[in-house]
Amino acid sequence: MSARKKLILDVDTGTDDAVALMLAALHPELELVAATTVNGNNPVAACTDNTLRVFDLLGVNIPVHEGAATPLVRDDFPVPREVLHARGSMHPRELPIPAPRSSKQAQRAVEFLVETYMAATDPIALVPVGPLTNIAMAIKAEPRIVDRIPQTIIMGGAHESGNTTASAEFNVWGDPEAARVVFGAGLQNVTLVSLDATHQALVSLDDCRRLRGLGTPAGDASAAFIEGRIQAYDALQPMERPSSAPVHDALCIAYLVDATVISGREVHLDVETRGELTVGRTVMDTQGRFGREPNAFVAFAADAPKFVAMLLETFAGR
Repeated sequence: MSARKKLILDVDTGTDDAVALMLAALHPELELVAATTVNGNNPVAACTDNTLRVFDLLGVNIPVHEGAATPLVRDDFPVPREVLHARGSMHPRELPIPAPRSSKQAQRAVEFLVETYMAATDPIALVPVGPLTNIAMAIKAEPRIVDRIPQTIIMGGAHESGNTTASAEFNVWGDPEAARVVFGAGLQNVTLVSLDATHQALVSLDDCRRLRGLGTPAGDASAAFIEGRIQAYDALQPMERPSSAPVHDALCIAYLVDATVISGREVHLDVETRGELTVGRTVMDTQGRFGREPNAFVAFAADAPKFVAMLLETFAGR
């Protein structure tokens, strides 16, 4: 058997982050080295608490390093959290699983990322699935890190339409300046798993029944998280397939295991940081009008049956 692929997950846990954490921690082909947390779906302290809850539920000992509490240069999101969440949120402040028994690490996320990548002798994929604040701060603190990260898989961005504004996806919108730093840093082997792809990798209520039928902690918890997502999407943003929802962040983990779960193309992309109506939009130059070399492979489509099958197979054991 080949060596397991190592990764670090940067999360703002959140329900889809929780499923991603479980998939990364339990898949037999992966070794989750650590999780770092960032302000995003919830304040960073709650994201850390939720991440610890997930790992304790699974009975795995994976270090958690807390990161940035605010965006890179802004005091808050482009629209404050309380205003943003006035319509409701699918990310409870406390995930509906037992409170954590373990504790976060003393070392902060940015210091951990810099130290780990600068010392690494084995390849460790970086998988940020929240706002990119920690990653931008690590790059600014130690620019040489961009040559030490062999693969970066980012959940974020949208080409067709956003989920926070008409054109912006939440993770990029939440810290557009950080996203612009990351996309412009010269990182090698960057994949952007966009909303265009995740909105095709839908998980249904029937799939949730199959997950719960596994009779495992991961199956039960993932079913509960995804059912909550389906309820929220049905109310706020119904998907083309009735009674189903995307589980954005977990698709990044599935891609790390099996690249055929998504499809897309190489493009040059940048981020709008100042537009009155378009702040946080990922501008994807699909027609080469910038005249610049591609800086990312962008996923525009996904294989939902393959994604769901991976969740079921992985969560059957734990």
